[in-house]
Amino acid sequence: MGLYDFTFYDLINRNAACYGSSDAWFEVDTDQMISFQEVKKLTDRLACGLQNAGVKHGDRLAVLGKNSLEYFLLYGAAAALGAIVLPVNWRLSEDEVSYILDDGAPTILFADEEFEAISKKPAGKIDTVKGQYNLKLAGGGGLTGFDTLLENDGHFTSVPVTSDDGLVIIHTAAVAGKPRGALLSHANLLCANLQWNWRCRIGREDVHLSMLPLFHVAGLFMAAASFHVGALNVNMSKFDAKAAVALIAERNVSLLFDFSPILANIMDEQAETGADISSLQAVIGLDSPENIEKFQALHGGTFYCMYGQTETSCVATFGKYSDRPGSAGLVIPMAQVRLFDDDDREVPQGEVGEIVMQGPMVFKGYWNLDEDNAATFRSGWHHTGDLGRFDEDGYLFYAGRKPEKELIKPGGENVYPAEVEKVILEHPAVAQTVVFGVPDPKWKEGIKAVCVAVPDQSLSASDLIAFVGDRIARYKKPQYVQFVESLPENEDGSPDRAKVKELYGGEQG
Repeated sequence: MGLYDFTFYDLINRNAACYGSSDAWFEVDTDQMISFQEVKKLTDRLACGLQNAGVKHGDRLAVLGKNSLEYFLLYGAAAALGAIVLPVNWRLSEDEVSYILDDGAPTILFADEEFEAISKKPAGKIDTVKGQYNLKLAGGGGLTGFDTLLENDGHFTSVPVTSDDGLVIIHTAAVAGKPRGALLSHANLLCANLQWNWRCRIGREDVHLSMLPLFHVAGLFMAAASFHVGALNVNMSKFDAKAAVALIAERNVSLLFDFSPILANIMDEQAETGADISSLQAVIGLDSPENIEKFQALHGGTFYCMYGQTETSCVATFGKYSDRPGSAGLVIPMAQVRLFDDDDREVPQGEVGEIVMQGPMVFKGYWNLDEDNAATFRSGWHHTGDLGRFDEDGYLFYAGRKPEKELIKPGGENVYPAEVEKVILEHPAVAQTVVFGVPDPKWKEGIKAVCVAVPDQSLSASDLIAFVGDRIARYKKPQYVQFVESLPENEDGSPDRAKVKELYGGEQG
């Protein structure tokens, strides 16, 4: 660490000194409460164990598991050594896991016992992998125990780590058929913490329900932001509405991050049980106006809307829903956000343009993708691929994706049509397909595939959905499939996506 640097590990040290024996982390699955001092001690022992195992500055540590204290500690230990965490979405298929591991080339892989089989095979094919460990302290299975890395006094050799060093590689949705690893730094994470905490007024008295996956930028950054100010993280390994409502009532949870249908499920469960969830006063994220207004009327809580992506450290604009319903809020304090046309010229206020950004929240770039980085960072701005417009008061209104970067967001996950289309076209009975997002009552946005079948071939919608779900993560499979005789085409013979969406989009029955 240099004179002007501050890392995530430095934050752990700072919080141990400032908050000491105060509660930092409650692990629901084990009914275990951990203080800030204990987080520091466990982090040091884990860092020492990893260093003894050969982990060096810049090495990647892959993680395939559900939320846990051990998962969070790995971020701290990696930060201490200058290593980079490579979280893997546990919903992915074996082929998708294999691609991410091959791309990130980790030195060590951690996996929950239930994901051991899906991780061992691809990891065994990667020359860089020198060790595989169970992610849980009390875990079993055939992997080396996590506890073996803690059998030391915690005195590791200090490593120079800067604020600008990479901390985590989060693979985003596959814009061109393959996911891209977005490299985020210590400074990205810590700056994001300050944005969340300033705008939401998060303090030591708060309790955050940490139930979004720690492989997701929102899950990781909200847990880190709460930890930053000395708040308590109540950690669920996986979201469950019944358990969440009970935890909100028992632990006085005051804030959480929401992707549809999380909030709706919580309110439905509360209505059924009558549990007191009045402590929940702040919800951040994306949801329908109906659910937002229902929540705000329930106990007078505040719903915060936002726009962001992994590449902007989760957030670029932010605001109370009630300040400007339908908007994504105002630009955060430490960012410049503009709207550009196709020639990278700023568009007039009120017109739609591509959202571009500058500032310390912008990620370091895509892992091993120099050409993509050159295109993304052209003109000295990060080009998000998203469209928006500013109103006269500076509120941003989201207006979709650029056609070449069309994106579907079912329940907060990112799905690119090109990836789903690629898999659908592997089916011998499908000649053409166009995949796009449609309004969905449960997930806010659903995935629909409009397909042309090969002549004399028969294929049911359910069979095609199962075919896709067997090959890529199941959250990427279409919820809706419609077979048609032909697709409207452009002059070059390619499907006219805009026309297909016009003909077959809209609310699904």
